[in-house]
Amino acid sequence: MNDTADPRPRTAARNRRIAGMDPQKRRQILDGAQAVFHAQGFDAASMNEIATAAGVSKGTLYVYFEDKEHLFIALIEREREKHRQHMYDALAEHPDLAHALTGFGTNLVRLLTDPFALSAHRTVLGVAERMPDLGREFYERGPLLGGQRLTAFLERRVATGELAIADPVLAAAQFADLCQSTLLRPRLFNAERRPPTEAEIAHVVDAAVTMFLARYAVRAH
Repeated sequence: MNDTADPRPRTAARNRRIAGMDPQKRRQILDGAQAVFHAQGFDAASMNEIATAAGVSKGTLYVYFEDKEHLFIALIEREREKHRQHMYDALAEHPDLAHALTGFGTNLVRLLTDPFALSAHRTVLGVAERMPDLGREFYERGPLLGGQRLTAFLERRVATGELAIADPVLAAAQFADLCQSTLLRPRLFNAERRPPTEAEIAHVVDAAVTMFLARYAVRAH
């Protein structure tokens, strides 16, 4: 009985599993979407235009992404990944506390002030009231995730006796905010269109580390 069973259902199921899994095709779609979002903005962009820019059919586009919102979030995630691993590596690779915090803060600022990141941030803020799920997903995959990683790092350093922190979640948010001071908001609102220089980033992050450790570091007696 099993030898004569119709193999087509299993073949169809296998095809569904592999649909949308070609990394080159996915990258092709994301590249096309990035060009359209950059030129037209999130609201004006259509899936038809994205499919055309990516050189794929609209049917193929929907195999990979169910709607424009999920496509946009995937594009944001791709751009974040260019910087995010450096942030986490800084926390894992440097035994010196100040060095680790400086590496994390520097890469955080580079991520946040990247032109695409700034544009994505503005877009999400503009649609979050009518698309709360998009705003929530942007927050959970970005600021919340980064804050959780930094919180875990701070908790480990509390356990080693280097830091005295009663509320690591708050402390992580404080440090992230200190690193952004004077660098993010002017660019987020297009009051400053020039990217920060490495020297400017270093100046702000060094001050953030100094202030943070002055508050939370355990002093040797």
